Amino acid sequence: MGVTAVRPRLSLGEGSTPLVQARRLSRTLGGDVHLKCDGLNPTGSFKDRGMVVAVGRAAEAGARAVVCASTGNTAASAAAYAARAGLDAVVLTPKGAIATAKRLQAIAAGARVLEVRGTFDDALRLCRELAQEAGYVLVNSLNPDRIEGQKSVVAEVLEQLGDAPDAIALPFGGGGNVTAVVAALDEARVSVRVIVGEAAERGTTWASAIRIAEPAHGEHVAALVAAGRVEVVALSEEQLRSAWRRIATAEGVFCEPASAAGPAALEQAGVRDGTSVCILTGHGLKDAAAVDEAGSQAVEPSLDAVLEALA
Repeated sequence: MGVTAVRPRLSLGEGSTPLVQARRLSRTLGGDVHLKCDGLNPTGSFKDRGMVVAVGRAAEAGARAVVCASTGNTAASAAAYAARAGLDAVVLTPKGAIATAKRLQAIAAGARVLEVRGTFDDALRLCRELAQEAGYVLVNSLNPDRIEGQKSVVAEVLEQLGDAPDAIALPFGGGGNVTAVVAALDEARVSVRVIVGEAAERGTTWASAIRIAEPAHGEHVAALVAAGRVEVVALSEEQLRSAWRRIATAEGVFCEPASAAGPAALEQAGVRDGTSVCILTGHGLKDAAAVDEAGSQAVEPSLDAVLEALA
């Protein structure tokens, strides 16, 4: 991916994530559905694929700090790879709008986390302004190095399947991953139906990783739609919640809420046959607060109490 000796020193083992055949989901949705578990990247999300490249190139260029706006996963990834590279990381997040685990990941890795009293779009605007200052490099997906790194997911899917799938489904938040996936498919010269799920309530959705009112790559994704390369499906909150619960209970795969946008979009688009790959972009532990704890119950330390609870 074009990074010199810096990249091997920065690598945390990103990529090579499992592709899991979802047999029970396949019976429900139709066709042969696979789950690309990108939440098993080092910091728990797909962002690591591009961040290792972006931070590596920033280090090569002599940057002293990387800067990003984030709904959480970008923050955690940027902080980790900046620490690995010996760079400072500055993270701007919308105040109170990201999952606690993601914010704490960034803090733990030594990032300077600033909570902006505004939206993600406000945070991104400020980061773009800060990146004009000497020594700062923006590592949001507006940085083409991020897109370059994120293309690797397609190469892995093709290798793991041994062929191109009929469809790939993934979430649509800022649009960077959508851009990367389509670019990689074009470079591989394979024709694959690309279906992306966005929250109908973009600015307030429960799926915090895609809580982005104005996607940074929105115009490019719109052009891909116009060209027939991408289909966008708007998902209700209940459709997202239902798909998220089903992935865990049917397949044992715990993903963050935004990851459910891929399977939900696949279902709403009416894909009923062929081979489909849903890219699950983040691990469920990134937003564990989304889980309803009603399934947990306290009992006395006796078999009778256990049996009574199970009755």
